[in-house]
Amino acid sequence: MRGVQVFSGRSHPALVESICERLGSSPAECELGNFANGEISVQIGVSVRNEDVFIVQSGSPRINDSVMEMLIMIAACKGGSAKSITAVIPYFPYSRQSKKKSHRGAITAKMLANLMVVAGVDHVITVDLHASQMQGFFGKPVDNLFAEPIIARWIKGNVPRWHDAVVVSKNVGGTKRVTSLADALKLSFALVSTDKDRSRHSHHHNGLADSTVFFDAIEPQSIRYRDHLLDGDDADDADSESEKSHNRGLPHRARARVPLLNGVNRSGVGRPKAVTIASSPLVQAARVESPSPAASPDPSPRIEAVPSARRPSEYEASEEHNDQRARDVVVGRLIQGHLVDEDHPSSAMSSMSASLANLTGERPLQDGPDPPTNDPMTSSFVSNASSFQPEHALGGTFDAAATSDEEEEGIKNPDQEHTITLVGSVKDKTVLMMDDIIDRSGSWIAAAETCVKIGHARKVYCIAVHGLFGENSLEELEACDYIDYIVVTNTFPLAPERIRASKKLIMIDLSNLLAEAIRRNHHGGKCKTPSLRNPG
Repeated sequence: MRGVQVFSGRSHPALVESICERLGSSPAECELGNFANGEISVQIGVSVRNEDVFIVQSGSPRINDSVMEMLIMIAACKGGSAKSITAVIPYFPYSRQSKKKSHRGAITAKMLANLMVVAGVDHVITVDLHASQMQGFFGKPVDNLFAEPIIARWIKGNVPRWHDAVVVSKNVGGTKRVTSLADALKLSFALVSTDKDRSRHSHHHNGLADSTVFFDAIEPQSIRYRDHLLDGDDADDADSESEKSHNRGLPHRARARVPLLNGVNRSGVGRPKAVTIASSPLVQAARVESPSPAASPDPSPRIEAVPSARRPSEYEASEEHNDQRARDVVVGRLIQGHLVDEDHPSSAMSSMSASLANLTGERPLQDGPDPPTNDPMTSSFVSNASSFQPEHALGGTFDAAATSDEEEEGIKNPDQEHTITLVGSVKDKTVLMMDDIIDRSGSWIAAAETCVKIGHARKVYCIAVHGLFGENSLEELEACDYIDYIVVTNTFPLAPERIRASKKLIMIDLSNLLAEAIRRNHHGGKCKTPSLRNPG
């Protein structure tokens, strides 16, 4: 093309060669080197006056050198009177730092955008930004290209029986990306969620928080009658008197919640008189102090309440539908990034028990009189303290959740037990596990193991746009028996020896997508047409 100069940085020269081959040109001459002290030297070898300059530089394992080299190349072309300077960045560095993770954190992606603008960039072309709102960081035009159509086309041509596959998100944050691919392929999707397991800790001590959750989450369908409900107005009157006398002995907060349980049906058929509730020290203390129910045995029928996970506004119409929904949700225990059986001992239980003993004043068993029982309010305080979640920054803002690296470290931490939940059916199906970046392997292996071991999936494809493969993650994914294929694009450079050593790795070429974006940018064409999103 006339009036165009395409420069290549040292991060991904193979991709630049492929792009220039499709454009019918060759990379412009540019001498890149380093001084003895490590400083980067750039010498532009051709005239760029009144030319459209495209600088192709992706992220690389030497990420900071790649960024600095790109900035110097932009400044050099700006000083050479280039007509326009477009930075083509297949993988945008620091894209995962697009928001604050703590009070004193930095929005590094915004800082890098400012540096590029100051250096003299006029336009940015990139592929699948980690957060699309980063386009507003520049104050310059940004073309955020999408690899999804190319990945969807590869799936249709290379995955056997792809019509029966399920697209799975390995975390909640990737749900939007997964549903988009599922819509493009007209497939169903599923979700894997990993959370710290707090239920086992709270099981060993009673707490006010547990009873509060129970009262708030109870459903009418979850109440099982042992005998039958009372009928008639006489039963209603008797229940009302019993309820009033019982409520006089309850604290204000507990009394406010009793009508929720006893008033299952305040009109028509009568109500049950008593309810069996999950133990709570505050409720137990209030129940003992109430004089009426304890004075005489109550021959009336009783019901048993079971806590549920959904709010009353989400009731389904039929029990069969509820049963099917329940079967599509499976839960497992995760220790050090792997699924374990329910009876597997938890390494955190001993330390938790010791901490609770120190906090509540419990002493080891010894001869002599029994130690005094804990005050109910003390136990409630322990429960509330243990349920506090300090990992969310900015006062509990979920938008400032932990980064993916912190999540990976938490999964592999031997002192932390996690609960992993698979929502959706993958039984006897091929799983297409999709995300934008593969960097660490822990969450991928845990999600694949969950889909195969307890979801009974047939085959697992790990698919991502950017294959960073930090540390030994590629080798760990290769060694995982639950992963069949690893599919990434070539936006991020990988060492040739690592590619040759992996039998599961498949790389999709995006050079045609980037070459077409450069061509249309130079000629003033549209960059959001279907033909560019899925070039032929």
